[in-house]
Amino acid sequence: MIDYSITNEYGYKNDYSYLDDVIKNVMKHEKVDNANFSIVFVGNEKIQEINKLYRHIDKVTDVISFAFEDELDYIANEDIRNLGEIYICIPRMIKQAKEYGHSETRELAFLTVHGLLHLLGYDHMTKEDEEVMFGIQEEVLNEDERTKR
Repeated sequence: MIDYSITNEYGYKNDYSYLDDVIKNVMKHEKVDNANFSIVFVGNEKIQEINKLYRHIDKVTDVISFAFEDELDYIANEDIRNLGEIYICIPRMIKQAKEYGHSETRELAFLTVHGLLHLLGYDHMTKEDEEVMFGIQEEVLNEDERTKR
């Protein structure tokens, strides 16, 4: 069972129910069937505060993931994986959708997939890792007509 919550701290007004299908596609692709995590929609100030506090970067970013399984003191549960938290900056998402020339639906789905893949252990620190992670992102997003380019 995949158990997740979306907390809309920002007050994003558009429908984002399609994220359920996007999340299911990621989990199916990654063969994860027992996990929980949370997603929080925030504004510029909150994401900048989080970025400064945890990454020591004092600027707004689009998405930040906290992968609990990466923590040294993480205690694994055999029944369900407690993956972590994803923070998505809604104003940055809206701005990027316009800059990249695609819908907010596509951009929000992209940031959700990106954050979720980080929770599942993917990273893009090297060119090879980036190719793998971004390849999975495109594959998952292209499975749904609403999130295709």
